[in-house]
Amino acid sequence: MKTTQPKIEEREEQPYMGIRTLTSMADMPDFIGQSLDEVFGWLSEQGITPAGAPILRLNVVNMEANMDIEVGVPVKESVTGTDRIKASVLPAGRYAFLIYTGVENGVAGNRVLIDWAKENGIEWDRWDDENGDAFRSRYEVLIDGPDDKPDPADWDNEVAIKIADD
Repeated sequence: MKTTQPKIEEREEQPYMGIRTLTSMADMPDFIGQSLDEVFGWLSEQGITPAGAPILRLNVVNMEANMDIEVGVPVKESVTGTDRIKASVLPAGRYAFLIYTGVENGVAGNRVLIDWAKENGIEWDRWDDENGDAFRSRYEVLIDGPDDKPDPADWDNEVAIKIADD
């Protein structure tokens, strides 16, 4: 698996419109695809242009049970959504991130970033939740996709996790 060196940068707040659910790892790919189609369709109906690449936000991680995730599309400013598509925001702050190649390498890409942080004494903005590891902001962005490269094994993805405030 190919990854870039992890880096740390200050990021601005990023509003997005998304769909949140609890899902297993096995059902996640179907949920992501269906939700992206739904959010992009809704944004188009509203005349809203996306302000960036789609995101997969990992609110609570539990690889053995259901994951609390959101699939969203960045927008310039939040708007009133629907019962299903809601406004949310990635908070501003310091984030550690890297880019990995191949959609099938998401778990491994996350592991590289988490191991690097542990080796460097970096603490995440996270807490223990009864359902798993909860994060203030942990997300992945599909940097390129089928329009750029036909093979998902060649797609670049970013994983970013908010660092705890000092």
